[in-house]
Amino acid sequence: MKTRWIAILALACAFPTASLAQPPAPNAGIIGIANIAFRVSNLDREIAFLGKLGYEEAFAMTNGGKSTEVFIKINDRQFIELYPQTDPAQPLGFMHVCYEAGDLNVLEKYYDSQGLRPSPVRKAAAGNIISSLKDPEGRVTEFIQYMPGSRHTLDKGMHLGERRVSVALLGFDMPVRDGAAQKEFYRDLGFEAEDANGNVRLTASGAPNLHIELHPMRPGSQPQFLFPVPDARKAAGELKDAGVNADRDNKLIFVHDPEGNFFVFLETGL
Repeated sequence: MKTRWIAILALACAFPTASLAQPPAPNAGIIGIANIAFRVSNLDREIAFLGKLGYEEAFAMTNGGKSTEVFIKINDRQFIELYPQTDPAQPLGFMHVCYEAGDLNVLEKYYDSQGLRPSPVRKAAAGNIISSLKDPEGRVTEFIQYMPGSRHTLDKGMHLGERRVSVALLGFDMPVRDGAAQKEFYRDLGFEAEDANGNVRLTASGAPNLHIELHPMRPGSQPQFLFPVPDARKAAGELKDAGVNADRDNKLIFVHDPEGNFFVFLETGL
């Protein structure tokens, strides 16, 4: 009998130790937002609008002479991806967010150990390695690690528009149907989550400047993408001069693109 209990105790102690996977170090996990992606009804019109914000096209993927994916550059590590609508049934607007990983293979293995079922790490057409999974509401969440020789890496220092209203994507506010499930999902991704005035605010140790906030879904609510500016008044003037309709409320500037996507420019003083 004593031998039996010793064996059970040894098994109970060994099982959790074997099944637990340690989160990756901050510099191996999520280190920032690499891109946000939109599906648009008119690529040329959207590219022209983003050009008014000072953002230039870095490169495009093509098939049969037609652009299937266009990469608009915010800075050397952040892009806006545009996909053309090829079927009227395809919904327009926000498609996904892609996070940059310090070591995607390590991150993917950790997520798999947590039961998140990420797709296997693979090399994408632009030359980087990527993985993806879906959140509790079916939205795709992507992860990328920039690789030497990729289209993104080779574009370093290029297509950095001198008239960029903002030189970074700070984060986003996302309406969600089930805040508790989303909060748990992002915790599993490695974010720290805290309640803030009825919303959920997310931070990542590997990306201390990242701002993500989840708020309850309401009729007509949509994602808002946040860009920092040093001076809201000056930025509003630059937008007006570029022919962009912008509403300024003190330190905030609100802009919609031709598809209705919501851009918010926030005065940070930096």
